[in-house]
Amino acid sequence: MIKAVVLMTAAYLMGSVPFGLIIARIKGIDITSTGSGNIGATNVFRTLGKEYGIAVFSLDLLKGAVPVMLARIFLADPLLVIACGTLAIIGHMFPVFLRFRGGKGVATGLGVVLAIAPYLFILAFLLGILIIGVTGYVSAASITGSVFLTILMFRSGQPLPYAWAVLLISALIIWKHIPNIKRLASGTENRISWNIK
Repeated sequence: MIKAVVLMTAAYLMGSVPFGLIIARIKGIDITSTGSGNIGATNVFRTLGKEYGIAVFSLDLLKGAVPVMLARIFLADPLLVIACGTLAIIGHMFPVFLRFRGGKGVATGLGVVLAIAPYLFILAFLLGILIIGVTGYVSAASITGSVFLTILMFRSGQPLPYAWAVLLISALIIWKHIPNIKRLASGTENRISWNIK
């Protein structure tokens, strides 16, 4: 049990590391007061350029994948494994290092899925890229992908703790996207451009 507590604590702390903020500060920019003010990859993409946005996305993805991979090595219980993944996402959304004001959890959530069901990750990632390519809306891809993944988790025979955790995570992600949903409905949501340097 001590091992589980250590891994779950480490998962939350790892999730709390604000890579978007760190990379932006290295470039001399306070990402929390630029663009949307969000520390996630999309705002970094728009503010600093695609290479930095992709770097932040990749690091945030690893924040979800690494704790789950470690938990699968050291813990046998699927409930404890997915608890580590969920805490990593909660760490990203509510980071202790930023007074609990963090990102929306999409990349970190995808990292968790990558570690527990890689083929579902591939499907969700491709769907997200398709939606972004067609509409230009990252938020639409995030919301649709969350619903899509939740359905697949239950329909593909994943352990129930994994499926229910993804349902919880998806609900949190959609809740974090409520302002985006309102902007999508009013036609004022910002699109993303792949032409950003």
